[in-house]
Amino acid sequence: MSEEREAEARRAIVRACRHLSAAGLSPGSSGNVSVRVGSRIVATPTGSSLRSVVEHELAATPADQEGAPRPTKELPLHAAMYAAHPEATAVVHLHSPYATALACLPPDERGFAPLPPLTPYRVMRLGDVPLVPYSAPGSADLAAGVTAAAPGHPVLLLANHGPVVAAATLDAAIDLAEELETAAQLTFLLRQAPSVALDAAAVAALTPPGR
Repeated sequence: MSEEREAEARRAIVRACRHLSAAGLSPGSSGNVSVRVGSRIVATPTGSSLRSVVEHELAATPADQEGAPRPTKELPLHAAMYAAHPEATAVVHLHSPYATALACLPPDERGFAPLPPLTPYRVMRLGDVPLVPYSAPGSADLAAGVTAAAPGHPVLLLANHGPVVAAATLDAAIDLAEELETAAQLTFLLRQAPSVALDAAAVAALTPPGR
């Protein structure tokens, strides 16, 4: 049964990779996707492109054998997201253009990304989005920053780097990543316009208890 689950996870990851690439959310060889199957994490391999990676190239950890594909160097940040969100079975990390641009702006006074509550979906789906201080990609410091920011927040922005999201299913993780990209795009489209954000009462009414 576990082998069947892992085989399905590999098929789902490849489908997700093609979707994210076609949507323009993973330029070049950027971005990585993982799915947790029991005690193992199946992830895109280091140096791969989401537009072309195939099932047998995906890496599983712990590895089955010596010489098996190596997972993305960002596996530590995936592991940090799983540790903070035990219900999650999928993590998606992208360099999508608008969310990455937002990650290059300074945080607000609470350490969150400057993402105004322009729509109900930004509030309900994303909540406040922490901006994790910059550390080098793949580094232990980056994973430590995610570990500190992730509890209670399944959607993060890595400063000067890009978004990372965790969710109960891979489809839900993709939805969150796309919702964040759209919210970031709206933020930039309206940045020089006299836009009207939701007021505090509207935000409070939309915010789930405990968030």
